[in-house]
Amino acid sequence: MSSTGAENADAVVVGAGHNGLVAANLLADAGWDVVVLEATGVPGGAVRSAEVTAPGYLSDLYSSFYPLSYASPVLRRLGLDRYGLRWRHSPDVLAHLLPDGRAAVLNRDPAVTAASLEGFAPGDGQRWRHAYDAWRQIAGPMMDTVTTPFPPVRAGLTLLHRLKVAGALRLARRLVVSARKLGAELFEGEGGPVLLAGCALHTDLSPEAVGSGVYGWLLAMLGQQVGWPVPEGGAQKITDALVARLTERGGRILYGARVDRVLTARGRAMGVRTTGGTLWRARRAVLADVPAPALYLDLVGAAALPPRLVEDLAHFRWDGSTLKVDWALSAPLPWTNPAVAGAGTVHLGADLDGLTGYVAALARGEIPRDPFLLLGQMSVADPGHSPPGTESLWSYTHLPFRRHWRAEEIAGHVERMEAVLEQAAPGFTSLVVGRHVAGPAELEQGDPSLVGGAIGGGTSAAYQQLVLRPVPGLGRADTPVDRLFLASASAHPGGGVHGAPGANAARAALARDRAGTGRVYAAAIAAAHRAVYR
Repeated sequence: MSSTGAENADAVVVGAGHNGLVAANLLADAGWDVVVLEATGVPGGAVRSAEVTAPGYLSDLYSSFYPLSYASPVLRRLGLDRYGLRWRHSPDVLAHLLPDGRAAVLNRDPAVTAASLEGFAPGDGQRWRHAYDAWRQIAGPMMDTVTTPFPPVRAGLTLLHRLKVAGALRLARRLVVSARKLGAELFEGEGGPVLLAGCALHTDLSPEAVGSGVYGWLLAMLGQQVGWPVPEGGAQKITDALVARLTERGGRILYGARVDRVLTARGRAMGVRTTGGTLWRARRAVLADVPAPALYLDLVGAAALPPRLVEDLAHFRWDGSTLKVDWALSAPLPWTNPAVAGAGTVHLGADLDGLTGYVAALARGEIPRDPFLLLGQMSVADPGHSPPGTESLWSYTHLPFRRHWRAEEIAGHVERMEAVLEQAAPGFTSLVVGRHVAGPAELEQGDPSLVGGAIGGGTSAAYQQLVLRPVPGLGRADTPVDRLFLASASAHPGGGVHGAPGANAARAALARDRAGTGRVYAAAIAAAHRAVYR
């Protein structure tokens, strides 16, 4: 306790989700004294594992397969392999099982993927190879563009140099086309388009939505390039590595420390207060790994913000609610199509038109009668997740966004999910030896940032991206409160375990504090915010 009655640190990070831990690590690397205040009793946010179905069966409680983590320049630079992080790959990356029993399979060997798509239409195998070759030319600068602050000047110039003006214009077009349109342009058969559209539905976008194509394209191409790996020993290993790295550098994490106010004076963040009344003075910065509405409306308060920002927050849109089920199985799934058995991730329950109908129901606020499932065969990817000859399985599906759901609604939808699985793998239900259901309320209870079970920190729709994320502004971690930075998935570039929002917030805090240029930086940011919110 300091002489002023408050604890002190150079930086206070609110929330020990992966973005908060990334930000804390980067500030500790710069020599800052960093404290992370976590409301729950454990670190990691939505990157955690536990045995919740049956003894000996490990489940990833929230996120699971990690192509963005594996490919992220942010996480790669942290060297988490030195802290025990090891990656495992399933034999096949992804399979999309169609209602008629056919499957489009993505494998890290382009020849295997091409052969699968060739079975849907002659020439589609070569079309896939062509699309992948085009991706490889820009993969590095594209990932740098995705994970750096907006505007991504250096990475953008690299892309322009490689693509020239003509190629850059065509890439710009690809960033806004729908997944359905992109699939139709790239392929003749159904296999390629449904792979892209299924990947796009890892967000809350429909196959027809503006910009949905780039999400499907990015995840599919990363799957071809690096796979969709899992940490050996579960998602928790990512969190464990981030925590170990931070504590090695002197960073502190306090648990059960729920922040209820960001303290401001003269337009500047001075520190935070926890629900127990403890005050934390931040000598240099406050970084918040919490959703944007929680930061601005609950922790800062409308009175300390530009009125137009508060008005814009009324239009902030969450992504859909999520229902996740984990099962412990006594044996691997008995798929009717054995081509699906080797895939770590399986999409099933809909063809391309079915995906459109599924998202349309969500848009109408209806529970889909025929749910589209994203499914993970964890023991296929990492056999250590369950006893030999068994399977640790999960699946999730989306629901319309709501904060409150009746127990019978959740139970009824779990039955629909299991019916989809039983149809695709007859005998599935007889193999279940344990089950754990996490509806929207349970997801939020475990990680308060998953408001209403929304896992993306806000919609992925084009109207809430780049300079429009989380609301119209600068598209940066800087907020209108000096030395306060948004470090969560609500900030650009959004959801996904790549660490970019946390890294961008740390970079902004370091730039603001830099001797000589920090005041110039602050003045420029303040002027930009006045122009946006006046």
